[in-house]
Amino acid sequence: MRSKILFTLLLIAIYITGTNIVLPGINPMRVDQGQGTNGILGLINTFSGGAFQQQSIFALGIMPYISASIFMQLMTVLVPSFQKMQKEGESGRKKINQYTRYLTVLVTIFQASAYVAYIRSMNQGNGAMIEAFKPYFWLSSILVLTSGTLFVMWMGEKITDKGLGNGTSLIIMIGILNRLPKNFVQELSSKSNRTGDILIFIIEIIILIIIILGCILLIQGVRKIPVNYAKQIVGNNKFGGARQFLPIKVNSAGVMPIIFAQAIMFLPTLFTLGSNRAMSPIFTDQRNFYHMLIYSVVVIGFTFLYTALIFNPKQISDNLKQNNGFIPGVKPGQPTTDYIGAIMDKITFPGAVFLALIGILPGIAQKFGVSQGFSSFFGGTSLLIMVGVILDTLQQIETQLLMRQYDGLMKSGRIQGRQTASAVQM
Repeated sequence: MRSKILFTLLLIAIYITGTNIVLPGINPMRVDQGQGTNGILGLINTFSGGAFQQQSIFALGIMPYISASIFMQLMTVLVPSFQKMQKEGESGRKKINQYTRYLTVLVTIFQASAYVAYIRSMNQGNGAMIEAFKPYFWLSSILVLTSGTLFVMWMGEKITDKGLGNGTSLIIMIGILNRLPKNFVQELSSKSNRTGDILIFIIEIIILIIIILGCILLIQGVRKIPVNYAKQIVGNNKFGGARQFLPIKVNSAGVMPIIFAQAIMFLPTLFTLGSNRAMSPIFTDQRNFYHMLIYSVVVIGFTFLYTALIFNPKQISDNLKQNNGFIPGVKPGQPTTDYIGAIMDKITFPGAVFLALIGILPGIAQKFGVSQGFSSFFGGTSLLIMVGVILDTLQQIETQLLMRQYDGLMKSGRIQGRQTASAVQM
């Protein structure tokens, strides 16, 4: 366990170091970091740990790999040949992973080309670009950015295989947490002028803790459907007859609806609609009431859409039937499918509303005087990813300890009791 943790920390340290290495041909003392904090650029900068604004070799971070993974996940749902490949077991999973890597290279090259054009325009006239390196900057930057993303992807896979937790998720979480100390200090310094402001800061921290507890309920919350298995006698042995539960998650879509909603809200700013002074705040200002309203509707819609894509009641019903399982009071087959689908629809709506509320909490926090940087930790993508990854990593730590019959990670004290509270019945 200690070797896994040390290996993970080593790769994380390498990643953090890489986020501070500027691209060849750029003067790091004159890098303009004042842009790209909103919309989809702000999302990319969040996932890359600030490397996007710093114009580093890891500027694109893990985002191209995530985009390719999402695309391949949708393909396994929509394309029959990929569905068949997914059902082939380990060999099919390896093929899908290989296609994901190839697609990551193509996506990275495309995004790197767009990013090079972006930083050239951003650094125009401020002396950040080294004149002698300009003829080679386009090609060298694309090669370095592509190599950087592939290296980050490799580190994520190595953490998953030989380290602790899901490597890709940990890298994203580290990128988000990398901004927390700076934003925390800025918020504290802005509230340290008067005694009353310090009290407001303490109230902010208490509210933040309450929001984190709510996120834990949303992520861990499940609806348990009782399932009975028929008894089978094979020789002198009796199998089955046990009563178990089918856990249906309140938030099966995870953080994806918020990511999709942020991308959708950013699209109008690419056209003349976003440049209109009256319409621009609706799509760019998190504090705008209409922005919150449209954003919430989009999040709820995408939650139902993404849940419908990844959750298949018929497949669950067929699996129960093949294993001689049934839901008490419900006939096998189509009635079971309809029953599971109806329960899923009922619990998805409150989960979607709660997810939309978390998505607009940063804007609400800014309305009450919280700084923009620190408000991002009051909700949205950052908070959901942090809470989800930390819970998953802690659960994997406890699983490793139980598998190897460890009394604890350290000589004194132990990690205990988290699996018993991992499923909150709702």
